[in-house]
Amino acid sequence: MASSSSSSSPKLSFFFSISFVFSFLFPFSLARSPPPTTATLDVSASLKQAQHILSFDPQSSEPFSVSETRPVSFNSSSSCSVFSVPLHSRGSIRKTHHTDYKNLVLSRLDRDSARVNSLITELELVVDWVHKSELKPVPTEIEPQALSTPVISGTSLGSGEYFTRVGIGSPAKQFYMVLDTGSDINWIQCEPCSKCYKQTDPIFNPSASSSYSPVSCDSRQCSSLQVSECRGGKCLYQVSYGDGSYTVGDFVTETVSFGNSGNINGVALGCGHTNEGLFVAAAGLLGLGGGPLSMTSQIKATSFSYCLVDRDSAGSSTLDFNAGLPADSVVAPLLRSRKVDTFYYVGLTGFSVGGQPVQLPPGVFDLDQSGSGGVIVDCGTAITRLRTQAYNALRDAFVSLTRDLPTTGGVALFDTCYDLSSRSSVRVPTVAFHFGEGKSLDLPAKNYLIPVDSSGTFCFAFAPTSSSLSIIGNVQQQGTRVSYDLAGNRVGFSPRKC
Repeated sequence: MASSSSSSSPKLSFFFSISFVFSFLFPFSLARSPPPTTATLDVSASLKQAQHILSFDPQSSEPFSVSETRPVSFNSSSSCSVFSVPLHSRGSIRKTHHTDYKNLVLSRLDRDSARVNSLITELELVVDWVHKSELKPVPTEIEPQALSTPVISGTSLGSGEYFTRVGIGSPAKQFYMVLDTGSDINWIQCEPCSKCYKQTDPIFNPSASSSYSPVSCDSRQCSSLQVSECRGGKCLYQVSYGDGSYTVGDFVTETVSFGNSGNINGVALGCGHTNEGLFVAAAGLLGLGGGPLSMTSQIKATSFSYCLVDRDSAGSSTLDFNAGLPADSVVAPLLRSRKVDTFYYVGLTGFSVGGQPVQLPPGVFDLDQSGSGGVIVDCGTAITRLRTQAYNALRDAFVSLTRDLPTTGGVALFDTCYDLSSRSSVRVPTVAFHFGEGKSLDLPAKNYLIPVDSSGTFCFAFAPTSSSLSIIGNVQQQGTRVSYDLAGNRVGFSPRKC
């Protein structure tokens, strides 16, 4: 026994010595990886809300009065007036004609694809140095009464899921207008109509407004239009969207009222007499882009912000001007392209899934000098589009941590879907956006795993794009106040500030 014990001691000593040296040289190899961080997805609540929007009737609900809106100042050092107007989801003001939730989703995705294609086309035209004079109209898209000037492909209204309520004219008449950070021209349908689509409110009658004033052809506003024509000394405008939608009419100035928080005189906008497209329910469009004719530029806003309620919700929130950024905002740099002044680019650096960073190709989100690349924040696009390499990396990281969830076939542009019909709730890996300097925004689970039917199919709500442009869409923005600090070149994201 003594002999056996003595012979094993050197072996044990050698083993512990090697273990010590190995753990010293590779301190992390023996440690367990931290468990992935998770978030709870309330499957039952999401499906219940999906069913509710199919049966919700805005006519039977209590109308939202503009007097309910109060100016809110979060952290504003600006001397500018704070304006605030109500913000609604499409479903809260117009009953859907769909009786099946999957059909509603597919309809939304079709409109969303049209919008994204239009954004990309507009960018490509600028990057490729195509001048507006080189563009020709598509004869079948424009009625004979429209202008005979070139048609430029602008940003599509797309899903048009969010509407704001503003007053036009003197005395002010209230109208629902589509909210769009991806375009600049403000316009509204006007009498007399050569061709107008159906809207929720009565069509604006210029003759009933004392502040209505045509814009002259030699004005700064008229020369700022991409496409215009002069007729009888008055400026005419034309905007054609990538899906074939268009608006044509007089370019004028009017008084715009923001609920009970104030009004601005002399705002240039289009008074459309010939309009067609995906603008159903809205009276027109409120352009919040960075160009000189956008609402934000014309009222000289130092900042603006919005909080998008869930698109299947009947709730409402606000669109605020000059209110500053909430103190708890996750702040990212606001970048501007030298080629396209409309879009708001954000300094996105990457993602994490389950608390672990996703490995991405270097420079995948860089905005270069030619105007290619970059990431824009857009309230009119629904589903976030990522460059294919970035999307594949994000999706694969998510899939690797959801192997316990039953998968099912893809739906439309979604290639990663799950059958959660037997679950009331599930734990899923967290997904976060990263903006540099250690700043990150954790997304709620319902902002990246969404229902696509009423039976429990949920899909990963991101999609790839072959374009160099990536877009953070409104599904990922839901429930978060997104603030654009135009004076300070910052974008702030503040969860739960609706």
